[in-house]
Amino acid sequence: MKKILMIGTGGTIASKQTDAGLTPGLTAEDILAYIPAVKNVCQVETIQVMNIDSSNMTPVLWKDIVNTIEENYANYDGFVVCHGTDTLAYTAAALSYMIQNSAKPIVVTGSQKPISKDVTDAKTNLLDSFIYASDDDSQNVSIVFDGKVICGTRAKKERAKSYNAFSSINFPYLAVIQDGIIIRYIPEVPVRGIPSFYYDMSDKVTLLKLYPGMKPEILSYLFENYDIIVIESFGVGGMPETLMETFYEEMKKWKGTDKLAVMTTQVANEGSNMTIYEVGRQVKQDFHMIESYDMTLEATMTKLMWLRSMNYSNKRLREAFYTEINRDILFRKN
Repeated sequence: MKKILMIGTGGTIASKQTDAGLTPGLTAEDILAYIPAVKNVCQVETIQVMNIDSSNMTPVLWKDIVNTIEENYANYDGFVVCHGTDTLAYTAAALSYMIQNSAKPIVVTGSQKPISKDVTDAKTNLLDSFIYASDDDSQNVSIVFDGKVICGTRAKKERAKSYNAFSSINFPYLAVIQDGIIIRYIPEVPVRGIPSFYYDMSDKVTLLKLYPGMKPEILSYLFENYDIIVIESFGVGGMPETLMETFYEEMKKWKGTDKLAVMTTQVANEGSNMTIYEVGRQVKQDFHMIESYDMTLEATMTKLMWLRSMNYSNKRLREAFYTEINRDILFRKN
């Protein structure tokens, strides 16, 4: 029987009702007590790393999760991280970059309702996670939620209340779990070698979400205070004329440095392609801009945090960004 470490971080799954609203209060051991059927699946031990609302998750706390997994890696066959849903996709993407080449599964899960409620999705999500983490063919970082297995770099929370909260963006579900049976859609290629653990995540990466009527002054502030700006643009990727003059001025200041602007899209599915419209083609051509193509915003942000911490040159960072990790990018035309 497989030995799995359950890591508690808080979130809705661990919440209690208070006068001020739901707040995390149950420990990992408390949560485990609600699913006695797990004893037929695997042997579980628990550890509580933090107990927070996932809105309060930070890169510093990601390091604590990574450290817990690294310290216990040799002693367990897999890991299940219980997490709040609001930033779960960010954490799964971050763990995909901070823990690479893991032959042991690292499953991130949570729920839309507390496990202590009479009607909840928590028990099913958690039991499914242990089933998946105990399977011989499971590996690397993934999300198990609502009977679906999503690659850790491909998830996005698209529903605020429904049980089917997460979708897999621009990539098929890895598997589904029905009545305790794993049905795999994509066979895993067995991981070779040893895992790599990373801890540094740069705080010099920021996000600019475009909207109609945005004033250009914000660009000057961001270019002055950050090393990488991810621009969440309209459609397939482009820059409005009202921002273009300031954008060109700031980008010219960055010429010859290791700083970057990266284009992504506000549209969840089908990705970016700056070469389609004039508003994107000229900018990409003039500055050889990186774009995220089919990557999720969560993967784009966390991958750049990880890469910026490496102090790579501009050229090396570009190459590394387009290097696939845990199925994070399929289409790329650098």
